[in-house]
Amino acid sequence: MKEDFLHYLWQYKKFDFSNLTTVSGELLTITHCGNYLQQSGPDFFNAQIVIGNQKWAGNIEIHIKSSDWYLHHHEKDPNYENVILHVVWNHDTPVFRKDNSEIPVLELKNYISKKDLENYQALVSPKSWIYCESQIATVDSFVLLNWQQRLFIERLERKYIPIEQLLEETENNWEAVLFCMLAKNFGLNTNGETFFKIAKSFPFSIIRKESAEVENLESLLFGTADLFPFDIQDNYTKDLKNRFEYTSQKHKLKKIIIEPVQFFKHRPDNFPTIRLAQLAMLYHKQQNLFSKVIASKTLKELHQLFEITISEYWQTHYQFDKESPKKKKQFSKSFIDLLVINTIVPIQFAYAKSHGKETSESLLDLLREIAAEKNIIIEKFSNFGIKAKNAFEAQSLLQLKNEYCNYSKCLQCVVGIQLLKS
Repeated sequence: MKEDFLHYLWQYKKFDFSNLTTVSGELLTITHCGNYLQQSGPDFFNAQIVIGNQKWAGNIEIHIKSSDWYLHHHEKDPNYENVILHVVWNHDTPVFRKDNSEIPVLELKNYISKKDLENYQALVSPKSWIYCESQIATVDSFVLLNWQQRLFIERLERKYIPIEQLLEETENNWEAVLFCMLAKNFGLNTNGETFFKIAKSFPFSIIRKESAEVENLESLLFGTADLFPFDIQDNYTKDLKNRFEYTSQKHKLKKIIIEPVQFFKHRPDNFPTIRLAQLAMLYHKQQNLFSKVIASKTLKELHQLFEITISEYWQTHYQFDKESPKKKKQFSKSFIDLLVINTIVPIQFAYAKSHGKETSESLLDLLREIAAEKNIIIEKFSNFGIKAKNAFEAQSLLQLKNEYCNYSKCLQCVVGIQLLKS
């Protein structure tokens, strides 16, 4: 038995109201169960009850055992002085307010149907991956779609937090925030944090000042990443290193300590050298990129922003001093889609939110145009009958798994609630 199940029973009135009595035998009538705000303090606010002939208005606190009141130190918290009813599964000890008056107790287990208990036990019994894996496909498609839309907004709200922090650090410089977020996603899972630290290590104004020559941007990124080989052979690499030393002195850059970038297990087109060279070319070609990102409303427009070709040197190299067959190494459609999902859409959402505008519907439509990404979570849901047809549905399923299933929040999840109701 978990406390959130008792919250569910109380919130949705899943118990027999007809002949309630407190543990002391007094007749109890519930006029209003209260508001479930999920804040600090009592579980349900502004409830209304009648005990005997006395009407009460106040708050409801719910526990598995009465003694949990003292285990959680509520007797020391003034927020609990206005509790008018203590709802528990098992009553094991009386609870008193500071004025020594005893708080009335309702022992809920006496009023719950066997069927509701069986449904709950079936839902939370151990499974191979998630609790509802054998039942989730039975949830009404309309209910599931509405829940996915809410999950999508929750995911955007979660992604807004680091953007908001970056805005504070950069004094509301949206161009700088976009650069940092793009850098992180250019690094993918393996090098994302390292690329992010590189992008944050110098003012974005330096990118603006040095963007006239792509070599200047490459030298800045490669030098900060400490990617120049110790024994330099070719002239291009020597030139980049010289440019970096000059730029460092010119802008008084401090050397930062970062984790070495990783090449291992990456396809050559995803080597950190290639991704940094592409990032340099992007900011060489696209001035005021943030303004263009905000102005772009369609997937086609966003793809056009990233239609660039890497510099000549990197068309014939994957690493310094190691020549390879020539390849333009343009952004793939799938990589641009990942940038749209993980950087562009969150940035557009954050910018609209900061200006009090609503964009969630248009962003949802945008992600419906993108194929669902492939990963183990999406694959698992598919195995249990929930197939993501596009990026919007995939993002909502990632939010469901990471923020609900992983924490066993079945009774805060529409899927769990629907399964219990059925």
